[in-house]
Amino acid sequence: MGKVFSDHPNGGTIFKDVKGYASEGTIKSMKEGTINNLVTGFETSFGGAFAKEYHKITDILKDNKVNIGGFELNITYHEENIKIEFPQINCVYTHMLGHDCHSIVAGEDHVNVIIEQLKRYIEKGYTLILSSHYTPENLDDVKTKIDYLENIKKIAKESEDINEFKEEVKKEYPNYSGLNYLDMTASYFFPEN
Repeated sequence: MGKVFSDHPNGGTIFKDVKGYASEGTIKSMKEGTINNLVTGFETSFGGAFAKEYHKITDILKDNKVNIGGFELNITYHEENIKIEFPQINCVYTHMLGHDCHSIVAGEDHVNVIIEQLKRYIEKGYTLILSSHYTPENLDDVKTKIDYLENIKKIAKESEDINEFKEEVKKEYPNYSGLNYLDMTASYFFPEN
């Protein structure tokens, strides 16, 4: 048995005796990167009333293929996190998806990268997509997300400013959750505002 961390290795008070696996990038991020900044920000905002303790990392992931707990995992390394494929169960774990939730999109280049990644999920035919921020999803959800991302690009190009962008996106997706993610996305597409 083992715990494999892509992102957010918080909540370290549970499953303490289980091995913890993470990449060097994730470990660095826990110390001085995005993960550290998020935890520090949450601690300031919530006065420490959240699971801020990191899980103990016992093993550093370096290989593209590993076996943990009897599962063959294919690992794709990114600067601060990893993508995990579980070929035995036709599943992939990624940081964010959310077919009816806004996502944090760091501008046009980033949206194109996300779309290409999601298209690869379709090509590989994954039947299950797991993520840090949402319930289990499927390829129909991936297609819905691609349509959303393409539309976000279009709305950004047609919007005069950050406020118009946010209002148009809310109008198009009135039932989407994650308005804080939309705010972050808007600030990436319109950094001057």
